[in-house]
Amino acid sequence: MIDVLLPCLNEAEALPWVLTRMPDGFRPLVVDNASTDGSARVAAAHGARVVPAADRGFGAACHAGLLAAESEVVCVMDADASLDPAELPRLAAALGDLEEAGRPALVLGRRRPCGRGAWPPHARLGNAVLARSLNRRAGTRLHDLGPMRAARRDALLALGLRDRRFGYPLEMVLRAAHAGWRIGEIDVAYRPRTGVSKVTGTVGGTVRAVRDMRRVLAQVTP
Repeated sequence: MIDVLLPCLNEAEALPWVLTRMPDGFRPLVVDNASTDGSARVAAAHGARVVPAADRGFGAACHAGLLAAESEVVCVMDADASLDPAELPRLAAALGDLEEAGRPALVLGRRRPCGRGAWPPHARLGNAVLARSLNRRAGTRLHDLGPMRAARRDALLALGLRDRRFGYPLEMVLRAAHAGWRIGEIDVAYRPRTGVSKVTGTVGGTVRAVRDMRRVLAQVTP
């Protein structure tokens, strides 16, 4: 069984689609980040384990989910129906292919937009700029800082990730690269999300996310 961490802030509308598409062998942990729309109730009604994360922030929710997870391998993905859980077995298989004895690995889903409005231009530009900065800094060859990921739980905890905001995904890749992990990516479909995004849906949200990630780039050193 693989635990799937689903950071969630007001995703009641999207959760039914996400949870009903969870493949066999993958167990959803909906990390409720103080939602006000009944997301926790919807998640529980669809059989998910609900993990409370009272402190607001994407990184705070991810960390709470990681602490609550019980499986050796964990996956992370957004709960907004922009990513299809049916892709998770491919991600887990890619992790196994990438791992070497004694050397941890991290697999990211490289988003491929499917459908009108799936990835607004301002968000795609911000992501590309950050990916280039990351590659220069960490020696990686990534195209996307995508939110669908797979890695071993204990190895992630050992990285000592500190960011509790939007910089968390970037810090994970930076620290993994500095620790000598093998890092790869596979293509995954990226759909128009359900509801309004807190990040890519607005220019302001994208700016805040980029600002958080630039702060992490400046702080995390080899």
